[in-house]
Amino acid sequence: MSRIRDVLLAAVLLTGLAGAASAQTQSSTPTTNAGTKLNFASNLGGATFERSVNYSAPPANNPGLGMSYFYSTPKRLAISVQVFDLGRRVPSGSDNPTVIGQFNSELASAEQQFKYAGYTAFQKPSVPSTCTYGAVSFRCVTYSGVTQANSRIYSKLLLTGFRDHFIKIRIDWAQSHQQTAADAEASLQSFIPALMR
Repeated sequence: MSRIRDVLLAAVLLTGLAGAASAQTQSSTPTTNAGTKLNFASNLGGATFERSVNYSAPPANNPGLGMSYFYSTPKRLAISVQVFDLGRRVPSGSDNPTVIGQFNSELASAEQQFKYAGYTAFQKPSVPSTCTYGAVSFRCVTYSGVTQANSRIYSKLLLTGFRDHFIKIRIDWAQSHQQTAADAEASLQSFIPALMR
């Protein structure tokens, strides 16, 4: 039962939009994102492309939410990348008011998603950090919660402004799968520079 719950949480965490993803148009073909020109290849830094979700297409018809791309690592960590603009131009970098405001909204949403999934003991640092991968800086934070099976689930959330869009990257891992923060960091150190060249 706890395995099923972990799988369900992973599905919720990967979408970033709990409840809405199942109704979105899905694709299994890696593509170049039209707005940012980022190439979501079948393999990026050792992570394998799984699927994409187009929130601009029916039934959502919400171009501001853009696209999400989902990858998995050899150690079964889940990486999601959402490219979106919410209908406005997004300044570059991680320290401008637009990105800081959106980051705070994303973090509040993540906490609500954990509670909605029935997880307890939500933990996050009181102040986010700045994380740099390659030449790109992100506003970032690692947060976690405890499943009903008493296993801790972790997510690292990163957000930056890039080519007039928000780039939100999240990597998820679970204590019960023998995955660690070091595994997540190693995956991001390979994945992000491969994506954001």
